[in-house]
Amino acid sequence: MAQSWRSRRTDPDARRPRPLDAAALERIALRYVERYATTRAKLAAYLDRKIRERGWENEETPGVEALVGRMAALGYVDDAAFASSRAAGLTRRGYGLRRVAQSLKAAGIGEEDAAAAQAAAREQAWEAALTFARRRRIGPFAAAAPDRPTREKALAAMLRAGHDLAIARRIVGSEPGYVPELDQG
Repeated sequence: MAQSWRSRRTDPDARRPRPLDAAALERIALRYVERYATTRAKLAAYLDRKIRERGWENEETPGVEALVGRMAALGYVDDAAFASSRAAGLTRRGYGLRRVAQSLKAAGIGEEDAAAAQAAAREQAWEAALTFARRRRIGPFAAAAPDRPTREKALAAMLRAGHDLAIARRIVGSEPGYVPELDQG
């Protein structure tokens, strides 16, 4: 016989959250921007998802774009700062300019906000490539000179990480123990 305290059935309507109104939507937006570094596009997508999940109480359409604009005007959402932070983090981990640009585009950052971050990643391209090679033990950081298939795999890994082909070839072709210098030409 089943125990009654284990089979409590609650009213399904009691568990369903109430539909959102303007004040609740603003509280959700504030909670999200206080917890996460985000972009305007990510915040808008999050709020749209919450409206789809919980429904909308009023007849008029929810002002998601106006709310996102207000959060940006208050400084809670800053796409340029997010882009700079994301690009710096990816570059420190050894990812190249293409990978940085893809990440910024996926986060919904516009070209004007991403320009400074991409310029900084472009300046750090050589150091990022060396960091990636050190982490993956490629080229000058390898234990021994690789054979052709190993070199091809290393080159493919560097290209997937977003590095320029010329930089990747130069690092992969380096002898173990010899770290090449950046060409200034």
